Amino acid sequence: MNTFRKNVVIALTAFGIAGAALAQTAPAQPAEGRHGHAVSAEQRAAFKAESQAKRAERQARHAAKLRADLKITAQQEPAFTAFLAAGKPAQRQDARGERTKLAALPAPQRLEQQIERQKQRTARLEARLAALNNLYAVLTSEQKQVLDSKAMRFGGKHRGHGGHRGHHGERGAALQS
Repeated sequence: MNTFRKNVVIALTAFGIAGAALAQTAPAQPAEGRHGHAVSAEQRAAFKAESQAKRAERQARHAAKLRADLKITAQQEPAFTAFLAAGKPAQRQDARGERTKLAALPAPQRLEQQIERQKQRTARLEARLAALNNLYAVLTSEQKQVLDSKAMRFGGKHRGHGGHRGHHGERGAALQS
């Protein structure tokens, strides 16, 4: 029995040493992708273009549905178009490059940059509010009711995830109660 244990310990030690040696000699591949696989710049650009196309398609479908639900007339179309244009998100910068630049700045300058970005967001929201007020002014009372019922969902980042109810939406709320 004692000899058997020694042989097992020796075999495990040999496997451990062999595994460590293989790990030392294996070339390290950069894991750039989300799931640990390498992604070329072309693949990243293609994925980004595909994502943007899907987002634009979703936004167009949503705008068409809202237009149909509101029953927008020809006289209301300019205000509705301006409202949709004001609701489009601003172009995003490269987040990695932005983080690198911010990390190099001293703390007071980083905070100044954050305040400047917040001012830009506020200006975009004020433009959206002006466009919404212009649209609201040309809508009938029935159309205003429809828009009011849809306003909380329009433009929200996490539609379909149940809002503050967690990841499971209505089902999650039912499970919690």
